[in-house]
Amino acid sequence: MRLYSRHFSFRFVSNIASVQVHYSLESFPKLSFPVVTTGTFDGVHLGHQTILNRLQELARKYNGQSVVITFHPHPRQVLRPDDHSLQLLTTLPEKIARLEVSGIDHLLVIPFNKEFAELSSQDFIRQVIVEAVNTRKLVIGYDHHFGKNREGSFEHLRQFGPQYGFEVEEIPAQDIDQVAVSSTKIREALSRGDIHTANRYLGYAYPFNGKVVRGKQLGRTIGFPTANLELEGLGKLIPANGVYAVMVNSGSGIFNGMMNIGFRPTVSDEKVRSIEVHLLDFEGDLYEQNMKVKLIARIRDEKRFASVDELRDQLKLDRVQALKYLSV
Repeated sequence: MRLYSRHFSFRFVSNIASVQVHYSLESFPKLSFPVVTTGTFDGVHLGHQTILNRLQELARKYNGQSVVITFHPHPRQVLRPDDHSLQLLTTLPEKIARLEVSGIDHLLVIPFNKEFAELSSQDFIRQVIVEAVNTRKLVIGYDHHFGKNREGSFEHLRQFGPQYGFEVEEIPAQDIDQVAVSSTKIREALSRGDIHTANRYLGYAYPFNGKVVRGKQLGRTIGFPTANLELEGLGKLIPANGVYAVMVNSGSGIFNGMMNIGFRPTVSDEKVRSIEVHLLDFEGDLYEQNMKVKLIARIRDEKRFASVDELRDQLKLDRVQALKYLSV
């Protein structure tokens, strides 16, 4: 029986062309023929990648430059500061790295604050799309909205395009198995531990970035030493509790591993959620190292065992299962 099917690469990408990142409208350079898209791009998923591919296709056609306009913090974090329900698929550094992999030329990260949120759709078009960026071609995703209260739409852009000298193109939703890919659907999949669906919609394996910190070292006593991971950035979505097969990139190299997310109920009564990674083929010290973890598959739910010996026996079975997923 085939345990798992990959539709994307899990290699750790390096030696990619560098995107030029700009953090204010004032710092954005004057370009000869900007081909532009705009949005939050949380996750930079397959739907986003369809837009980015078209963006670069048009940039090549017109000998222009591909430009992505995004926002930080996420608008919902500013407009609803007391609502902590939004969890992000990508931190800003992760988003920049994913956009760099896509091969775009320029990334404009606009600081999103309450003053910027008051811009009407027409002011956004005039001040950002036209005056700051000098857009010649604009590519947007299906059902894209912008400006105060999300009042702007494709129709607004098409209406004002001739007046301001740019053309606009709308990209249809990207469907997988007749389901429109969206950041919301990916968040929902991760929240229920459905890594297979989340990774298919993303087009890559969902990652964590963090630093290895000291824990209680209980894993060492049962033959499964773990690295306790402290995540970078606030608001990063942590998938459902459970045991996962993962690939790990650290200062010591690239390794197969298995990861537990949860409360460790067999060895602790503390209600403190933790992320622990056991490397399958490594011996040594990882403390204070930065670690990138890519989730490949979910092995099982987290559960309380009757004894530490029973937990150890289950971890041996988890290791076998993890290696099966990682060898596909």
